[in-house]
Amino acid sequence: MKSAYERALEKLESSGIAAPQQDALDEDQRRRIEDERSRHQAKVAELEILHRKNLSADPAKRHQEEENYRAEKRRLSDRLESKIERIRRGD
Repeated sequence: MKSAYERALEKLESSGIAAPQQDALDEDQRRRIEDERSRHQAKVAELEILHRKNLSADPAKRHQEEENYRAEKRRLSDRLESKIERIRRGD
């Protein structure tokens, strides 16, 4: 008897959609990814603390500080995703 997951995969394949790949990560890769995520969370927490500390009462400066904060947070997230992808590829 097939599981619902197996039936769903067959249905996808019959529709011409490729089944999702299940690239198994080894223990070292999982550990390295977890380490990167942990570092990322620490950097984001530090960024949040500094952001709150530096918020200005002046609306124009505050707007610029908010934009800088969002850009830096996005940069950190992009960097994390890039590192995780390299780890998954085995680089």
